[in-house]
Parts: sequence; C-alpha cells; structure tokens
Amino acid sequence: MNITNKKVSIIGAARSGIGAAKLVKKLGGIPFVSDKANKEIIAGSIEILKQNEIEFETGQYSDKIFDCDLLVVSPGVPSDAEVLKIAQQRNLRIISEIEFAWSVCKGKLIAITGTNGKTTTTSLCSHVFNNCGIKSYIAGNIGTAFSEIALNVQEDEFVVLEVSSFQLDFIDDFKPKIAMILNITPDHLNRYQNNFDNYIQSKLRIYKNQDENDFLILNRDDSTLNKAFTGCKSNLSFFSLKESLIDGAFLQNDTIVFKENGKLEFSCKLDDIYLKGEHNHANAMAVINAAKLIDLDNNKIIEALKSFKGIEHRLEFVREIDGVKYINDSKATNVDSVWYALKSFDEPIFLILGGQDKGNDYNKIKDLAVEKVEKIYAIGESAEKIFNFFHNLVRVEIKLNMADAVLTANMEARENEIVLLSPACASFDMFENYEHRGKVFKEAVNRL
Repeated sequence: MNITNKKVSIIGAARSGIGAAKLVKKLGGIPFVSDKANKEIIAGSIEILKQNEIEFETGQYSDKIFDCDLLVVSPGVPSDAEVLKIAQQRNLRIISEIEFAWSVCKGKLIAITGTNGKTTTTSLCSHVFNNCGIKSYIAGNIGTAFSEIALNVQEDEFVVLEVSSFQLDFIDDFKPKIAMILNITPDHLNRYQNNFDNYIQSKLRIYKNQDENDFLILNRDDSTLNKAFTGCKSNLSFFSLKESLIDGAFLQNDTIVFKENGKLEFSCKLDDIYLKGEHNHANAMAVINAAKLIDLDNNKIIEALKSFKGIEHRLEFVREIDGVKYINDSKATNVDSVWYALKSFDEPIFLILGGQDKGNDYNKIKDLAVEKVEKIYAIGESAEKIFNFFHNLVRVEIKLNMADAVLTANMEARENEIVLLSPACASFDMFENYEHRGKVFKEAVNRL
C-alpha cells in the first residue's frame, strides 16, 4: 500500500488508532486522528500524538475526517457508527487497523479469533514458536497494536495476532498464513443488532482471503462453528477433545496426539501442559496444530507447553490468605468465560460478578452457580440484573465497588475456598478496561 503524501484519517485514538497514525507517518502519509471522547479521557493518547506531531481532534467527528484518501477505523468504533455511515455514503475506502498493518508487513501471520481463549492461545502460540527458534511477535487485540510492529517483522518471522470480530468487520484483503477459530458463542451482540448470526459471520471473515497455500484450524467440538462454517480454499485442520481425527490434534486417553493424513506426527501427555482445565487443553491443541503444520521440533514444543505459565487477568493466582485463594479472571468478559472459570475449581467459590452488560444470558452458568458458588457479589451497571437472576438460587449481595466486594469476601470466605473475580461483563462502566479492573482487584487483595 503506497500512501506517500496521501491523507489518511484514523477514527479512534486508543492503542490501535495511535499505532495506525504513527505507521501512516512512517510511510510518508499525512495522518489525522479523530476521537469523540473529551481530552481528559484520552490525555495519554493526546500526549503521544503531540510528541509525534500528528494532527488530531477530540470531542467530535468533524467534516475534516472525510477529506482523505483512506479511512482507518479502530476496533472500538461500532461498524454502524454515524461517522462510518457518512464515509460510506461518500464512497471513501474504509479499512480496519489490522488490514492497514497487514498490507505493509513482510512477515508471516497467524491470526487467532474466537469468543474465548484468544489471549491465552495467542500468548502460548508465540511462546511455542519462539522456544522452537522461530522469531515471533504478539500483537492485535492483546498488548501491542499490529501497526506498531508491522514494519519490524522480517520475511522469515511470524506475527501471532489476536483478532476480534470488530477488527474483522473492515478487512478487504487481509490474509493470514494460518487462521484459527477457537469457538463461537454469543458475545458483543449489542454491537451486532442483537443478532448472533451477524457476530458469527464476522468471525468467519478471518479465512475469506486464504488460498491453497494457507491453513485454517477449527474446533471440531463447537457445534455453532461447524454448522456455520462454509467451504474455504485453504487447508483444513481440526482439534477436538471428543473425537479422533485424521488431520489435527485430538485427545486419546490422557495424551494429545497430532496426525497429518492419518499419520502420527506428535504426542504429549496432558501432564506436559502446565495450564490445566479442558479449555486450556483445547487451546494447546490449536497451538500444536499450528506448530506441526510448519513442522516445528516435537521436543521443543513440549518444553514450551511445560514452561508457559499463563497470562495476567486470566485465572491468575493473586494471593492466598488463611487458606483462601484469590483469583483474578478479569479477562472473563462474557458468560461463557465464567462457565470455564467455574469449571476450573472444585472448592466453594465466592464470585465477584458484574459490570457493563452485553446482553448476557446467565442460564448457561445457572447449574454451575448452584453447584459451586457460595455467594455472588454483584457490581457495576448490571448488579441489579444479576441480583434478580440469581437471588433465588444462591446468596447475592450488591456491592458499590471492587474494594467493598473484596473486603466482604475476605470476611466471609474460609479455608479451602476461592474468591474469584470473573465478571462476565465489559469493564467500561467502572474501569478503563479489563486490565485496569484486574489491577484494582489485585490491589484490593494485596491490601488485605
């Protein structure tokens, strides 16, 4: 993509927008960043834009946005936002930040999407590749914007990219060497006209440009995914906890095996994987598929599976006090994630639940809550909805803030019990993001 002396408008001044603006300038283009948030909310971004001498506006979307050759949209901007409708009416080319970064990146791309498990799988995949001697960067919906590192990646290196449905909504030619869809369950329906099928179709866009030189890895056990999936030009590989496969990774008693065209190429014991729980075993299988499709060394793959300790804010052990374990699962921003979290523990659970609701249906965790949860502390905008759903099933108490919930849980939980933050909701009603929410939880725990 040649944008020398071209005007490029960027909608959104968060991490992706800042990365895109800086990349435009490096490529000789003329960036203009617009964010409707006020200056106080995005003060950090404004400072970066000033340092890089990038023109910007805040508090509005002005007509200046549309005076451009290309419009790059950040994932935080809804696809039906008025500013994008106007841009479409004016026949402007609109692309996502990952499309823009991909267009100038020389390296190979592994793109990972799904409703749950993306961050863990992305981190594990990069860890495995680096351990096997293949230079790998992590970017996308995790940590670093793709645009920040796109020009650094060499032809023999990989970018492992966590990709959200929002980032896929405005791709044109985006084409990963390896694409993964881990699972699809209802999420972000408020962004998709409360239509689950719209969300599904967004996820499936990840492989739309792949060809016979590429690979697509799918979860064989996900009925929604297998029902919605339509033919692709790339090479298919599956992973499964439930059935044997001719091509892909699957569970055989207490061993994960990988076969290609029916031939055994890799095996490891479940005990070789540091991360526990069925969901993490599935994530590991997806990574094993990717590693073996490009023929990485078996022993080094197993070394990496043993040494990977997980990620911050995803079932993260924080502290043990008087026999009570405190677990930070702030990354659990939907009901399905909470289901996996509850399944991960045998001990009684004191659960901190709530935040900005995304059309949550708590019926999926109803039985698990009755079985495992001693008490729920409901926080945030959705506290009343949570109370109304659960109060006839388990004890529920509405709390005004995180610190109050942690303090009360500390007084009520006993030895061999769990205090678990697994909110099932977005964080933006009370916090900057899920990382901030997890940090506040950990600070409250460490003050006890």
